[in-house]
Amino acid sequence: MNIIFMGTPDYAQKILHRLLEEKEINVVAVYTQPDKPVGRKKIMTPPEVKTLALQYGINPHQPNRLRDEDVVKELLTIACDYIVVAAYGQILPREILNHAPCINLHASILPQYRGASPIQQTLLNGNSITGVTAMLMEEGLDTGDILKIETIAVSEDIMVESLFESLTQVAVNLTVEVLENFYSYRPVKQDDSLATNCKKITKKDGKVDFTDALELYNKYRAFTPWPGVYLDSGLKFKKISLEEKDSINKAGLIISIDSDSVVVACERGSLRVYSVQPESKKEMDVLSYVNGKRFILANTFS
Repeated sequence: MNIIFMGTPDYAQKILHRLLEEKEINVVAVYTQPDKPVGRKKIMTPPEVKTLALQYGINPHQPNRLRDEDVVKELLTIACDYIVVAAYGQILPREILNHAPCINLHASILPQYRGASPIQQTLLNGNSITGVTAMLMEEGLDTGDILKIETIAVSEDIMVESLFESLTQVAVNLTVEVLENFYSYRPVKQDDSLATNCKKITKKDGKVDFTDALELYNKYRAFTPWPGVYLDSGLKFKKISLEEKDSINKAGLIISIDSDSVVVACERGSLRVYSVQPESKKEMDVLSYVNGKRFILANTFS
């Protein structure tokens, strides 16, 4: 079968890699986002999907706007059986949606967590189950009919990068399964009354306080390494764990100073802190930070 693939980050790159290795699948074209400046030096960097495509001798298309008339016309000249979309980052216009069945792999159990950050939202809400949904695309954002859902358990301490890796592997396998068995599925409409949405993550989302230990810990799980979680002072929490989630305390109170960590109270619950990073400084173990600040028990951690 002939496939047009659209995707941009590592999640998409791993799906594309599997498709390129499948003997019965022929990737006839790859679409990805334009190269972007990265880092302080603003070095132009290609998307992971572009790098992989070039390794396989495919020169990817990188339109600034997929909706541009000339871009659409060019794509419509490419014969294909399916269009596979995974974290591409652009909305597909109606003409392309009508060109071939467009299959999207979304990292949530739709209609839950439509939008840009479903994996982070899963952790923020402390969900115990998540998954990947294979769906037929339409003009709405993640609103298309569902073909198949694969679910996995989410442990209480899993971090976003590990969950991302697990869901990526699910998506890789699900993509091939759906392509091979496409006409055996009966698409199921999503129940819009159950829909929830999640937004693109920004740096300011990482700001935390000592109101609720479980909420802070879930933000740490969702936002490490980026954008990280940090206090008003700019102090980042680099390594923490949830001590307990039910006690009632004075926010920020240092409860104990142990050999490798410090326990800090929240209004509800408490956290164990192992390492931190002061603003404009390198990461350090929390005992060095506490000693430098001359904190003692019953001081407020800041």
